[in-house]
Amino acid sequence: MPWRNDWPVPEHTVLVVDVGGSHVKARLSTQSEHERFKSGQRLSAARMVEGVLELTHGWTYDVVSLGVPAQIRAGRVVHEPVNLGDGWVAFDYEAAFGKPTKVVNDAVMQALGSYEGGRMLFLGLGTGLGSAMVVDRVIEPMELGHLPFRKATYEDYAGERGRKRLGRKRWRKVVLEIVDGFANALEPDYVVLGGGNVDYLGELPESIRRGDNENAFVGGFRLWNSPA
Repeated sequence: MPWRNDWPVPEHTVLVVDVGGSHVKARLSTQSEHERFKSGQRLSAARMVEGVLELTHGWTYDVVSLGVPAQIRAGRVVHEPVNLGDGWVAFDYEAAFGKPTKVVNDAVMQALGSYEGGRMLFLGLGTGLGSAMVVDRVIEPMELGHLPFRKATYEDYAGERGRKRLGRKRWRKVVLEIVDGFANALEPDYVVLGGGNVDYLGELPESIRRGDNENAFVGGFRLWNSPA
């Protein structure tokens, strides 16, 4: 994935860990491919680190970027992830990895990797609904997915549960309605849709850009040269 907008390449070798509802992925800034293992509703923070260290045995890196599908404040997980196991809030990730570690929301990491300048709204369509804005290279984390929508929350309609319940055609219509509503409220210059379920949307309107899951790794690399 190319470096856009002359964003500086990190001085350190970065291990990026992208924790999702179905898989945990890991990649070095010196590599072009990632490795992964299954996650799921029983995955605790300790088991995640154990799995990553086993997966990356023999890899050499200086720092770690960790994306977690949970609310993060000042680099700390403040709520347990909805779609994973327990033990994420009080866990010491830096001590567990034994390297300087930056922890961010997983949508923030992919948003940063998708950013091409100006005001960008990022929505991640995966197990849940991730959200973030980047404004002039400053990250604005969001938790839009848990806000009320219709009879439940935005995540219940736009996430994996909604896709399976509604069927592809109805789900696509609802997702585009949600995107339009957020865009009208937040006034971004452009919207990027990422996450594994973006492929189910088919052709997108011209006002929406299709993201790439690999951008999460670019975002993880950029964290170590970000002003945010």
